[in-house]
Amino acid sequence: MEGGVHTDADLSAFRECLALSWKNPYVLRLAFSAGIGGLLFGYDTGVISGALLYIRDDFKAVDRKTWLQEAIVSMALAGAIIGAAVGGWINDRFGRRIAIMLADALFFAGSVIMAAAGNPAILIVGRVFVGLGVGMASMASPLYISEASPTKVRGALVGLNSFLITGGQFLSYLINLAFTKAPGTWRWMLGVAAMPAFIQIILMFMLPESPRWLFRKGRAEEGEAIMRRIYSPEEVEGEIQALKESVETEIKEAESSDKVSMVQLFKTPTVRRALYAGLGLAIFQQFVGINTVMYYSPTIVQLAGIASNQTALLLSLVTAGLNAFGSIVSIYFIDKTGRKKLSIISLSGVVVSLALLTVIFHETEVHSPVISPLETRHFNGTICPNYSADLNGGWTCVKCLKASADCGFCASRADKLLPGACLISNDTTKGQCKGEQRLWYTRGCPSKAGWVAIAGLALYIIFFSPGMGTVPWVLNSEIYPLRYRGICGGMASTAVWVSNLIVTQSFLSLTKAIGTSWTFMLFGVIAVVAIVFVIIFVPETKGLPIEEVEKMLEKRTLNFKFWQRSSGSSESKK
Repeated sequence: MEGGVHTDADLSAFRECLALSWKNPYVLRLAFSAGIGGLLFGYDTGVISGALLYIRDDFKAVDRKTWLQEAIVSMALAGAIIGAAVGGWINDRFGRRIAIMLADALFFAGSVIMAAAGNPAILIVGRVFVGLGVGMASMASPLYISEASPTKVRGALVGLNSFLITGGQFLSYLINLAFTKAPGTWRWMLGVAAMPAFIQIILMFMLPESPRWLFRKGRAEEGEAIMRRIYSPEEVEGEIQALKESVETEIKEAESSDKVSMVQLFKTPTVRRALYAGLGLAIFQQFVGINTVMYYSPTIVQLAGIASNQTALLLSLVTAGLNAFGSIVSIYFIDKTGRKKLSIISLSGVVVSLALLTVIFHETEVHSPVISPLETRHFNGTICPNYSADLNGGWTCVKCLKASADCGFCASRADKLLPGACLISNDTTKGQCKGEQRLWYTRGCPSKAGWVAIAGLALYIIFFSPGMGTVPWVLNSEIYPLRYRGICGGMASTAVWVSNLIVTQSFLSLTKAIGTSWTFMLFGVIAVVAIVFVIIFVPETKGLPIEEVEKMLEKRTLNFKFWQRSSGSSESKK
């Protein structure tokens, strides 16, 4: 609950943001400085996908064991769960600014540890440190931006944080490509992340605390001074007065009740309904598969039949670029189209994209090249043991790669789609195969439809990024009353990271157990369920000051006619 001067919700917040760069660059400075936390979040998501290709080359145990690859990725998520959970308390107790600076310190330490890791165990320790920082920043950054933004551009500026997340992913792929030929490849990829963390510590040291947190802590004079720099002279007095009234109400409620507890949260109708919407949207954001696409993007490209590490990274750079572009699009549309409608459009496109990926990967698996005994015997002494022991025959490339992590497919020299050889997967065999100008596959099989699968992946990103990539962060930064905002925001961030951990930890195992096509089909079914959830439970907060959002939640939560403006929104314009 916070103050706000009523504005025309149909005014494009994108144009307002552009105007701010001339009228009041201070607001953009606050948003960009805090948004570096989003950049770090995105960088870590993207960089590990490329670094993993080279970590597997340096540490053979990682290459052989799928669970170890998943552990390297997911231990950062385990750290993020703890960071997000503790971050809620730190945000409320010490302030948003301190929480962001602490997150940077943890990220800096984790980056240094990863760059110096001598074995997978030390690498995993570094990933946990980075995860703690990312988890803390994932809620502190959008919260700080939301509370330091004028009402009419709040959605667009929080959307800026989402753009910096996707920008971080794009930057990570650029850096991955830049260091593919450098000694220590993955060490540079992971270590470079320490630089933006250090820069943000310096920037946040020079910036003020969130004015709303200052008011809540009885430091009204400091809060007023900051708000006079954020709002125009015509708006500022109304904003200050409304915020004072909001904080006074919060303090009275706090004095007349016990400390905030989980029972109290769910007993309060407005908070309970907000949590249903915020937590549900955060969970569905992950369970439609976005971070498996980002964490394992190069691996998915290889599953589509692209053999080269560098080509896989280059194509992943394209998907990261589309993700960043989608975030720019969301800055324009989120305050124009609305949170709810944008989510439904986004999820509908995700369903179509996942259906396409399901069909393409199914065709790839069914029509993969067969294993030729003649081609295999050509590499005498390096035949895959599982293939040698099976007297029934009928092997294909897919069966070869699924048989064991120790098996690889060497394509025919004449045409990669013709029968090839099933061999032991090691550096010697790989060298022999490539020495004869053949392609070597260990992740996916050659296919005519490989490029169509990559197009499906790109379509998925184009639909996901402008809607479900941004809306959950915006909604969770604005839907909760001030008194509960840190706790509820921490719960939402924790839900994101727990869901992320579950999906990411299981993705590679799922593709091995049920196949890539069925895995994408599962994500598609979840996306359909998500559409129903959004229609029923998610309120439209477009153009509403946050205290109006609370009033709307007091009345009702269900609005099946999502294409129509809510009554609360209409009232806010009067």
